[in-house]
Amino acid sequence: MAAVLGEDRTDILVTALREYLQEAAHDDTLTQEIAAAYYDDEISDDQLRALLSIEEAANLRVLKQQLNEDFLDEISDT
Repeated sequence: MAAVLGEDRTDILVTALREYLQEAAHDDTLTQEIAAAYYDDEISDDQLRALLSIEEAANLRVLKQQLNEDFLDEISDT
């Protein structure tokens, strides 16, 4: 394919892998795994945005902030 398209094989593989991962990210189970990794600070905001749609990433960022605020409120009440 690289020879036919006149492109570098690495560029073709990177593009194919990126497209595959973007499609796979729409799987509910994988989305839940991504969310869990984000909530546990295993992946950054930038990585989250690279894996999910803008809307999904924004929703998870807001939820994480709310969860952190609720946790802080619970601690301060005790």
